[in-house]
Amino acid sequence: MDQGFSKQYRLLKTDDFSSVFALKNQRSRGLLQVLQSDDNGLNYPRIGLIVSKKTAKRAHDRNYMKRIIREWFRCNRDNLPPHDFIVRVRQPFSRETSAEARRQLAHLMQKR
Repeated sequence: MDQGFSKQYRLLKTDDFSSVFALKNQRSRGLLQVLQSDDNGLNYPRIGLIVSKKTAKRAHDRNYMKRIIREWFRCNRDNLPPHDFIVRVRQPFSRETSAEARRQLAHLMQKR
C-alpha cells in the first residue's frame, strides 16, 4: 500500500477545479466545505485545497491547515471513491481544533 502523495492525487489545473465547481455537488460543516465530482475516470481519488487569505492571513496558518487536510487524505484515500474532491476551509483551525477539523472532513468525505 503506497502512502505517498504524488502529483497524480492532486488537482492542479484550473480545468480540473472548474469541472468540480460546475457540478455544484457540495457539503458543508462549520470549518470545511467539500465539493465532489462524479467518477473521475481514474481508479483513485484526487484532492484540491482552497485556503484563502481571507480565512487566515498568515501563510504558516494556511500551510498548517493544508498539511492537516493532505495528511488525512493520504491516510484515508484507499477508502474513498474515485472522485475529485475540493476542500475549502471556511473557518480557520489550529492545533487545538484540528481534531474537530479531521472529524468534519471524515464526515464530509463519506461515500454518498
